[in-house]
Amino acid sequence: MDDGLKALSAESAEIWDTNAPAWDARMGDDGNAFQRLLVAPAAERLLAVRSGQLILDVGCGNGVFSRRLARMGARVLACDFSPALIERARSRTRELADRVTYQVLDATDQSQLLALGEARFDSAVSNMALMDMAAIEPLFAAMRRLLKPGGPFVFSVMHPCFNTSGSALMVESWDDAGVIRIVPAIKVTRYMGLAPTKGMAIDNQPVPQFYFHRPLHVLFEAGFRAGFVVDGLEERAFTATESDAVRHLSWLNFTEIPPVMVVRMRSPG
Repeated sequence: MDDGLKALSAESAEIWDTNAPAWDARMGDDGNAFQRLLVAPAAERLLAVRSGQLILDVGCGNGVFSRRLARMGARVLACDFSPALIERARSRTRELADRVTYQVLDATDQSQLLALGEARFDSAVSNMALMDMAAIEPLFAAMRRLLKPGGPFVFSVMHPCFNTSGSALMVESWDDAGVIRIVPAIKVTRYMGLAPTKGMAIDNQPVPQFYFHRPLHVLFEAGFRAGFVVDGLEERAFTATESDAVRHLSWLNFTEIPPVMVVRMRSPG
């Protein structure tokens, strides 16, 4: 990773330290609606967790998914580049401390990742974190060596086609024979050349965070170059029964457009 990307990564870690209290409060013990309804169920299906497995959780935040894995019987090594988030993850995981180990680690640094132990993990997961990383190639390259043969790497991201800095939520309204129809829609103005940008992901977030959005071919190519193939994919949207949002421009109302994509990769060998 060049010096410019290293500087971006360092700045991003500082931002997440600043935002850690707000994010911890928002996620709580069980996660927000995105985590509970979209990300976690799909990631669990694609991981096919078995009791006793050792799973690597990269970009664990305050440990929401790590705790879910531990309750399913797995042992978890969870890491994040924000010391403040790791501190909060540990404080929320005291009753599962024998099953979850937390570590501060920069997932853009391949040497730090490989120091965890080659061919050590049965599977790995990274939920809603790749778009927070200035570079993803070191993670994919290291993951091939960290996993046992055939072990899956499951990751979830903001959907590269519909939920990026190049898209905007919209609402269309018209009079249909006296009935006012309101339909949510997405306007996509940029896709191929999305540069790193900053944005506010939650209300009351102290400072904007970096987004490193990537089109599908860039995201997948990082895995293909490392020797992975895609053998599972889910595009996740909220359902009508889950959609009770008061605001029209809430993803809870976009039942036909997925804000999240969950992918499983593994080495064919």
